[in-house]
Amino acid sequence: MFRNQYDSDVTVWSPAGRLHQVEYAMEAVKQGSATVGVKSNTHAVIVALKRAASDLAAHQKKIIPVDEHMGVSISGLTADARLMVRWMRMECLNHKYADDVPLPVGRLMSQLGNKMQMSTQRYDRRPYGVGLLVIGYDTQGPHLYQTCPSANYYDCKAMAIGARSQSARTYLEKHLDTFSSSNLQELVAHALRALRDTLPAEMELNNKVISCFSCTMKMKHFYFAETNSIIWHFPL
Repeated sequence: MFRNQYDSDVTVWSPAGRLHQVEYAMEAVKQGSATVGVKSNTHAVIVALKRAASDLAAHQKKIIPVDEHMGVSISGLTADARLMVRWMRMECLNHKYADDVPLPVGRLMSQLGNKMQMSTQRYDRRPYGVGLLVIGYDTQGPHLYQTCPSANYYDCKAMAIGARSQSARTYLEKHLDTFSSSNLQELVAHALRALRDTLPAEMELNNKVISCFSCTMKMKHFYFAETNSIIWHFPL
């Protein structure tokens, strides 16, 4: 994408009816490392690639817990993601303090969409250059949501975002009918197979380059647990 006279302000529309600042933010998501989310009737899983800036640097954290029943994986600008996750944590804490129950995932996503929309309407702000895959569990069951810098959010059965994510979405579309009845291990295996399709030819899928988290209900309590210790028991 290139600079032009219509991209200096998020409130300036081009003659073609486009907001270039929003498109730049969406391009940042497409260039981020890939992340995949899938859900069934009982579980939700997200897996993400950990990409380091160089061989001397540590991997950036791609999956972040929000509350006991919710977590996110990111693709795009990590600094924007930390800001959004901090806001989401405060909303969950305030709701739990006031009502003594976890914040429903759908309600939080509605509030998050309104927050992101404000950054596309004010000239002194810029859109958040990050896409999120949010998983959570509430009284309605497991949830998987995708957010975009344009402030759109979607309730998904399966989704992949980031660099070369189209290959992962193709795999997910082929196996979409099997996800609803899958158990946790089968969901993780499907997510890893989809994530493998996003890798460059010279990179191998192993536990050094991926993060994997699940969200489910166990013994009537919400929990958000890392599953790195068991994912390699699955045939890929």
